[in-house]
Amino acid sequence: MLGSLLICVGLFWIFLELTISNLTGTSMSQYLQQKLLEHTLRHVSWTSPTTVYVALFTVMPGEDGTGGTEVTGGAYARQAATFAAYANTAPTGGKCVTSADISFPVATANWGTIAGVGIYDASSSGNLLLYQTLTANQVINSGQQFVLSAGDLEVDMD
Repeated sequence: MLGSLLICVGLFWIFLELTISNLTGTSMSQYLQQKLLEHTLRHVSWTSPTTVYVALFTVMPGEDGTGGTEVTGGAYARQAATFAAYANTAPTGGKCVTSADISFPVATANWGTIAGVGIYDASSSGNLLLYQTLTANQVINSGQQFVLSAGDLEVDMD
């Protein structure tokens, strides 16, 4: 599965896997991979974002966070996401899921065909953390609204 990471810590191998439910092909950006590994294994200071924001893409970015096309115009803006506390789901590991709906503004112009979402550390610009394609593309035209229901975004690490 995309978004998997196998790391060696001393004599132990650790397997990390990220998934976002109701979407397919989760990936962790190179930026986040670097920050997590350096923070965990090399004791390099890193402050996690106080708020994360969901972005919509018509063309998905690459693992390095470039090459994607984020929706622009027509009242579009990234939306803050709130995740519930980590929940242990033994034997498969644990997860964090969104605890509230993520409602984008009603489009005032055609946004195009939404191919997937990204999670960023800022409401504009910033660093891509995670990204995921939709199970089915969704066309958003003027007067329509894109909503991810609570629990639709799920991040787990096995």
